[in-house]
Amino acid sequence: MSNIIIEIKSLRKDYHVGEVTVHALRGVDMKIHEGEFVAIMGASGSGKSTMLNILGCLDKPSSGDYLLDGINVNTMNRDALAKLRNQKLGFVFQSYNLLARTTALENVELPLFYNSKIRSKERREAAINALEAVGLSDRMHHMPNQLSGGQQQRVAIARSLVNNPVLILADEPTGNLDTRTSIEIMDLFQDLNEKGRTIVYVTHEPDIARFATRNVMFRDGKIQRENYVTDRLNAKEILNTMPVEAIEEFDQ
Repeated sequence: MSNIIIEIKSLRKDYHVGEVTVHALRGVDMKIHEGEFVAIMGASGSGKSTMLNILGCLDKPSSGDYLLDGINVNTMNRDALAKLRNQKLGFVFQSYNLLARTTALENVELPLFYNSKIRSKERREAAINALEAVGLSDRMHHMPNQLSGGQQQRVAIARSLVNNPVLILADEPTGNLDTRTSIEIMDLFQDLNEKGRTIVYVTHEPDIARFATRNVMFRDGKIQRENYVTDRLNAKEILNTMPVEAIEEFDQ
């Protein structure tokens, strides 16, 4: 059995809005092992985004336990959490979150600036390697406005890889992309997963969830169901049969 990267026990998250208490998560239990590729699904308000924020150490639960790579996150202060995020996690956002006046290479280098043990030469080499891994070795000196949406998302994925994290978290990574580019991004994620990367991403699109190996469905702050994907889509096979200009749906 592979290592457990994420272990959630009786996790609850409550938000207080005036005199109203919103129960965003209501006693969630979940385990994710090293090398898994998991899609978290659910309608708006189901708790999936709250779950992702807690997994990314961007928010703390109201009660329960969250162990990340064997470390109990709940006991850590803000500085320790920031260090943990930098060392253990890679983030990919729907809106890319790239610095507009900074090259692709410099954007990818950013997480390494917080690691004082890495010299500038090593930082540059790591960023180059990450961009090569996502197929952007010929775009590393381009600014974000010189890149397509798909290329910008690849830069964001390279940035998530540069620290060699134990876990990549992605929030609607194809939400701003057309159909073909979405499949290209899922192809990249599938390649990374096949090389051993643990990936968890949030999506509201059933077809995008079919590229993962396991789906976890949230509803009303609880896990409604979870299942291994038996009809999994292979992004590379789809791309090989899809014309470059194709924009049709792929949910046959």
